[in-house]
Amino acid sequence: MTGPPGAGKSTVARALADASERSVLVEGDAFFAFLARGRIEPWLPGSHDQNTIVTEAAASAAGRFALGGYDTVYDGVVGPWFLPTFASATGLHELDYAILMPSVARCLRRVAERVGHGFDDPAATAKMYDEFARAGIAPRHVLHDPPDTVEEVVELIRGARSRSELCYTPTG
Repeated sequence: MTGPPGAGKSTVARALADASERSVLVEGDAFFAFLARGRIEPWLPGSHDQNTIVTEAAASAAGRFALGGYDTVYDGVVGPWFLPTFASATGLHELDYAILMPSVARCLRRVAERVGHGFDDPAATAKMYDEFARAGIAPRHVLHDPPDTVEEVVELIRGARSRSELCYTPTG
């Protein structure tokens, strides 16, 4: 589950994980929190090498849980530009990939209204939104202007998964 800040990915990812009997929710932000010193904000220039390492570590954990038989939901920013790296590090032959893309105004509003969340930067939100909007990915992976209710979004994702529309293999 991915998308720009404020897209609703954490809320939807939690609901997806909670809908399974045996599941794991891997929170990508937790892996960035492991960086004790020398951290570069992941949207800033010079963060690529750091982001690659963190992405590979998080993907490896997600893959290990999935290979262990858990329905595994990953919640984090994995743009299409990082998808091959993420997929390879999971050790899986395929995975489901969904991008939530509400309007930029909706993302900015949600980021501004967050309570108890460490990220509240509107400029970085707009930058990451633009990166997702410009990234090349098959349209079947993108939920443009998803519904407001979590339940409706979860049903859309579950339906797309059942039709294998979200399936991603390293070859595309």
